[in-house]
Amino acid sequence: MLGHRETAGRMKWSLAGAMIDARELAGLARAAEEAGYDSIGMPDSVFYPEHVSADYPYTPDGRRMWSGDVPMPDPFIAIAAMAAVTERLRFSTNVVKLPLRDPLLTAKQVATMAVMSEDRFDLGVGLSWIPEEFTFTRTEMRTRGARTDEAIEIIKAVCAGRGPEWVEYHGAHYDFDRLKISPAPDRPVRVYVGGHSTAGLRRAARIGDGWMSVNTTAERLVDAIARLTELRAEYGRSDQPFEIDVIPTDVHDVDGYRELEKAGATTCRVAPWWTYGEAPTPEGRLASLRRFADEVIARY
Repeated sequence: MLGHRETAGRMKWSLAGAMIDARELAGLARAAEEAGYDSIGMPDSVFYPEHVSADYPYTPDGRRMWSGDVPMPDPFIAIAAMAAVTERLRFSTNVVKLPLRDPLLTAKQVATMAVMSEDRFDLGVGLSWIPEEFTFTRTEMRTRGARTDEAIEIIKAVCAGRGPEWVEYHGAHYDFDRLKISPAPDRPVRVYVGGHSTAGLRRAARIGDGWMSVNTTAERLVDAIARLTELRAEYGRSDQPFEIDVIPTDVHDVDGYRELEKAGATTCRVAPWWTYGEAPTPEGRLASLRRFADEVIARY
């Protein structure tokens, strides 16, 4: 099996699994593995509120770039299904909205996923920007950052890589006495932190095993990577392994990806059907992922 430690030192290629029919994902995963991709990243969208009281932070006009009918499968269930039909491919949540969820229930899912996939799962986490998601799930938006920090510590304790063991936690937001979750993985689950905000970059540098970007330009990615390097030095973590997973919107050729690698990117997330303008059909996605493998991955 090819895990994250064996692939260190070369650019890795992750297929973006966003907005794809759930029934298509297993076949897409098999095709990606055969074509030479390293992983698939699955986004998280619990529901689509009809009315949202905040602007979407990643478009110029603040509007969401998808409708309520666009498929957004649960990332944990989708990854479990894809892991069952593959052998080498890794999977990540990209990113799961952690403060909407109970950390112990999430730790149970993560631990089981890691064990059943044979160490092919990485947890990417983010905060969520939608006030209604917090209101409707009866969680608090104001404390989302602090609760995310504690939730990451809890998940890392449960999935520390020593199998099932007693853990306890006593924080400002989550508090529990000794308990054991089984199964639990024999290798630590890596936790990647998403976000371009100052707080997000600091969280990734301080407690993350890596960072995940949003869809953005190479220029913004290079700036964020440079800032992460500074912050990791500030926290005394420059000598620790750290993955940088990016999805550039304006890079589509080998030379462009090499420049991102020089800047520090370790994984590029791609959606070849957007790059090549393929029809949003199962056939179009399969054709474009194979074309990208031939024209970029094989040449890299």
